[in-house]
Amino acid sequence: MKIRNFVHKGLKQLYRENKTKGLPPETLDKLRKMLAYLDDMDDPEELHSLPTWKAHTLTGGRKGIWSLHVTRNRRLTFRIDTAEGEICDVNFEDYH
Repeated sequence: MKIRNFVHKGLKQLYRENKTKGLPPETLDKLRKMLAYLDDMDDPEELHSLPTWKAHTLTGGRKGIWSLHVTRNRRLTFRIDTAEGEICDVNFEDYH
């Protein structure tokens, strides 16, 4: 799936230019792998094949947003536009 847009400026720079400013150094390797995986996957259900990322969709007011575990307190979140086959609103959050 193609990544359409980013909310987090640091993730956008990492994805497009391999610049690491604005991201914790200990997360860079995992974030690169996650972004590459998202870019290459064909079906959202593929996310469940990687249990260490703890892929799940959020509920309540954030229903429909996917979350991947990066560190103890940080998550990579995004929406999937199934009609367009694109990933959008990619963010790096500390929501705990």
